[in-house]
Amino acid sequence: MRKSILMGFSGILLLITACGPSREKSVLKVKDLEKRLFSPEAVSFNKVKADSLMMLYVDFVKDYPKDSLSPQYLFKAAGIAMNSGDGSKALNLYNQFLQDYPNHPHAAMSLFFKGFVYENILHNLENAKEVYLQFIEKYPNDEFNDDARLALQNLGKSPDEMIREFEVRQKADSTRIADSVTHAKKTHKKSRG
Repeated sequence: MRKSILMGFSGILLLITACGPSREKSVLKVKDLEKRLFSPEAVSFNKVKADSLMMLYVDFVKDYPKDSLSPQYLFKAAGIAMNSGDGSKALNLYNQFLQDYPNHPHAAMSLFFKGFVYENILHNLENAKEVYLQFIEKYPNDEFNDDARLALQNLGKSPDEMIREFEVRQKADSTRIADSVTHAKKTHKKSRG
């Protein structure tokens, strides 16, 4: 009996110590690759290293879903996919983030970036609109709320169209200011005279 209890404790202890170093090894691999990929010496984007780092993040999250680093790693993995132009992968990762960590501080940004991916990478304006509207409704006080509203206003417009609209607004604003200054001067003259 004692022998089986002792072996049971030994097995548990072995299991606990076996998991520890592997987690630490994963974190060290991530840190090392992050350092190489994002160092000041790295002059250009290295897709191979970025994909490797993304996979390290994803594997860590799969192996340690409850770890405090997992939400950060999943968010970073989605960002790499988005910045690499892999819209489908980015959407899958942002969706996983929103499902697994809905109360995390990066949940709002994940939803916003989901709309961004639909709009700018996948060019699916209908889904982009839906996600931006969800974002505005769910996070009315978020710092990206104005950006989501602006994205909705400009959805589907070419850069030339946006520039023309901006110029028209600028001209209208200038005219309105000039009219209000002229009105103020006339009102001031009448009150003095």
